[in-house]
Amino acid sequence: MGGRRGWTTTNTNSALFNLIPVGLRVVAIQGVKTGLYIALNGEGFLYTSELFTPECKFKESVFENYYVIYSSMLYRQQESGRAWFLGLNKEGQVMKGNRVKKTKPAAHFLPKPLEVAMYREPSLHDIGETVPKAGVTPSKSTSASAIMNGGKPVNKSKTT
Repeated sequence: MGGRRGWTTTNTNSALFNLIPVGLRVVAIQGVKTGLYIALNGEGFLYTSELFTPECKFKESVFENYYVIYSSMLYRQQESGRAWFLGLNKEGQVMKGNRVKKTKPAAHFLPKPLEVAMYREPSLHDIGETVPKAGVTPSKSTSASAIMNGGKPVNKSKTT
């Protein structure tokens, strides 16, 4: 069981995300309105998933500037071992995880507690430990907003 935190720039549910603890400093990121999980595939693309899979697990770390960064628990650069990060560009569009650097504002998030909710955490045992193949094309992600770069709103254009 765990608490819920999220990030947003508006009061609408389409911009709210649950940060669900699923391990030590490991979270699942779930859209409040859609119930879909954010996932990162083996090619570095973000997508949404109805099911909680290993690709939905992100390591949550506090960076030097006190912002939070999220890295894939499953994938990283093969040669250097550098982590793949969740990131949004200046227009609010998701970036390819293997192109996001932890030192850049694109990867810096500022979650804020909205409410505490108790619930059963998602379990990989419910669906099995299958991982989609790297060649599978991800679905487009849902609309989202975040507080980034010193609290300046970054709005993401709506995709369906």
